[in-house]
Amino acid sequence: MQAPADRTRPEWVRLANEGALGPLLEESAEPFSLDGVLGRARALTGLDDFGSDDFHEPLALLLRDLEAHARLTALGRWQTYRYLLRLLRVRLQIRDYEARDPGVADERVEAPLFVVGAPRTGTSILHALLARDPAHRVPEGWELLMPVPPPSPDPAAFAADPRIPAAEAELRFFDQVTGTLDAIHVYGARLPKECLSAQSFAFRSQEFPARYHVPNYTAWLLGCDMAPAYDLHRRVLRILQRGFPRHRRWVLKSPAHLHSLPELLDAYPDARLAVTHRDPITVLGSVTSLIATLRGVHSDDVSYPAIGRYHADLYVHDLDRLVDHDTGGVFAPGRVHHSQYADFMTAPLDTVRALYDALGMELTDDAEDRMRTYLDARPKDKHGVHRYEFDDLGLDRAHESSRFGRYRTHFGVPAADHA
Repeated sequence: MQAPADRTRPEWVRLANEGALGPLLEESAEPFSLDGVLGRARALTGLDDFGSDDFHEPLALLLRDLEAHARLTALGRWQTYRYLLRLLRVRLQIRDYEARDPGVADERVEAPLFVVGAPRTGTSILHALLARDPAHRVPEGWELLMPVPPPSPDPAAFAADPRIPAAEAELRFFDQVTGTLDAIHVYGARLPKECLSAQSFAFRSQEFPARYHVPNYTAWLLGCDMAPAYDLHRRVLRILQRGFPRHRRWVLKSPAHLHSLPELLDAYPDARLAVTHRDPITVLGSVTSLIATLRGVHSDDVSYPAIGRYHADLYVHDLDRLVDHDTGGVFAPGRVHHSQYADFMTAPLDTVRALYDALGMELTDDAEDRMRTYLDARPKDKHGVHRYEFDDLGLDRAHESSRFGRYRTHFGVPAADHA
């Protein structure tokens, strides 16, 4: 089964994939190879030091899968080539910056708050609300795509950074190709961005399976040591906060943290966690729609059932482990708060207040007013209606529901609100 043809692509996308824009796509025509992309990144930057070579194995796996399995269109191949080169250029820039400013290693990322939970459980809107609090620092899209050099702490200079238009062009490319992505998830240079973008510099990131069918890389990723990814994540935050006041708390977010919470807590021992919950049956339909749309930017051969099965197995594992962590003392008292998607939808500010109270944080009147203003300006379905159905996945509803029974019971997750 292929992804439903529910979008009309712009004419330039069709022309690109038919080869009519050949000169534009020439730079990505050569086969993906490790030596090729590393050499190109070095040539573009004039830099040579990538730091540790622990990224070679996952990058080589990824490149082989992109050739053998991803079934990229001409436009998808072009975009992928540019994306990989950005990651490698920034990795070189991070290493170069650290060598020129060794004091950045002394920057402390203190008591960050991570919003975690399966995708489509309200993590994005909660992250965006927490970003309204002036006491918080939430990384914007352009910061995580292009963190070097550190942004200016001056608000006017920060907003005028020349990297913003370049990041905006990359992030808006996805909706320009699909025409429907904004109804599912809006990406932009000035919007909050997920931790995946920093972990991708280590080439240990769920960002790659989200964009491509790369089965061998994905199998490796699910069993790999994520410490190098969290190391790079922390190094990026240190660079971004260089020169900024120390009193602001980082508020970070990614559903992928569910898969590696012990590694996250090893990297950030004083971290706080805000865990969101929603019936996995609804999650599976929604996340499959999102991933199919992202993959459709790069390929015309996208399988709903394969994506649905992968995420069903992934989140059975991750949510069962979440129960194990909760019962096994992995989470320090006073450092984790659980909330339900259903409660957030009916009373978002009450849910936020409960989060602040549970984690010993102060919600000022000013911050709450900013959150209320943000909600009032973002009515439901502002960017269009996101339509998805569990039945598109080709999975047995009763069987899949039973697999999540332990998780649902332990955390008191209500039955599916929509699937």
